[in-house]
Amino acid sequence: LGVAMLIAVLGIVNTLALSVLERTREMGTLRAIGLSRGQTMRMIMTESVVISLFGAVLGVVVGGALGLAVARGMEDQGVSQLSLPWGQMLAYVVGAAVVG
Repeated sequence: LGVAMLIAVLGIVNTLALSVLERTREMGTLRAIGLSRGQTMRMIMTESVVISLFGAVLGVVVGGALGLAVARGMEDQGVSQLSLPWGQMLAYVVGAAVVG
């Protein structure tokens, strides 16, 4: 799990860095029309947090739905209910927001 989290963090950081590099001209234009450095930085940080939160929530929802589908498919093998670790899933979403 630790390696998977490290890979996820590196993926988020890489995506954000590429986004900033590709949008240098756009940020220059925003600075030219009056945005301060702080406002530009806040815009980038807000964007990264929103993208990270969206990805984490989507991952939790899709993972829960797939877990439910697998549990239903295994009812004949004795799996009668699905137990979701809500606390852990919330921690992952919060962690994604912090990393983002």
